[in-house]
Amino acid sequence: MRTFRLVIACPDGVGIVAKVSNFLATYNGWITEASHHSDPQSGWFFMRHEIRADSLPFDIEGFRQAFAPIAAEFSMQWRITDSAVKKRVVLMASRESHCLADLLHRWHSDELDCDIPCVISNHNDLRSMVEWHGIPFFHVPVNPQDKQAAFDEVERLVKAHAADVIVLARYMQILPAQLCSEYSERVINIHHSFLPSFVGAKPYHQASLRGVKLIGATSHYVTEELDAGPIIEQDVVRVSHRDSIEEMVRLGKDVEKMVLARGLRYHLEDRVLVRNNKTVVFN
Repeated sequence: MRTFRLVIACPDGVGIVAKVSNFLATYNGWITEASHHSDPQSGWFFMRHEIRADSLPFDIEGFRQAFAPIAAEFSMQWRITDSAVKKRVVLMASRESHCLADLLHRWHSDELDCDIPCVISNHNDLRSMVEWHGIPFFHVPVNPQDKQAAFDEVERLVKAHAADVIVLARYMQILPAQLCSEYSERVINIHHSFLPSFVGAKPYHQASLRGVKLIGATSHYVTEELDAGPIIEQDVVRVSHRDSIEEMVRLGKDVEKMVLARGLRYHLEDRVLVRNNKTVVFN
């Protein structure tokens, strides 16, 4: 069923829900899902509604025009999207295949409602797997002495394929600040740790040395600060002193796949709202 997704963030106050609901009722809008959250710390209100597109008398541009006065009245940061328009997701990976293979499988089996116009990698190892799915694969090696040239090519490919979202499915390079800024809240990374613990490289080694009893993974938006962007989704698995680093890596890979897939799904369905490096996720 085709729906319009109305996503709103604004200063909290009286009458917001009533105003939006009355607007939709006026135009016979059929709400199929409604989510609200009031954050007393920030004083902001968050809302997500799904409305049957065929219940409204206008298209999405007509919706924007009709709703604009209400948005201005309540100083809303808002967007309306059409579930029939698939987001274009460019995947990036290095040598490890588990996250990329999982996303490709979910896309191939229609679990992820998106288009994947290409995969970009700094190694050639995953080419055959990607091309088996009928997806173009671009090898962009990264020279440690001149990384900018590679990232210029990455940016060119991302723009040439009209990416709405970039997913770092264990892409083991740090994106330049300019690319992070240009695609703010549109680059999703999977970090193989339960952030904010064990940032940076080899988190499982760090966790083993610390003797933790839980390891996890974190899906987050990428910012200029390493592994510090808004968190979308997390999960954990229990470990013990008997588990080697290799066993922790094996257990962790399963968590990484699930967390990245869920985080991407929430983004594709417009369920994530960001305010001051903190997310509200209507999952």
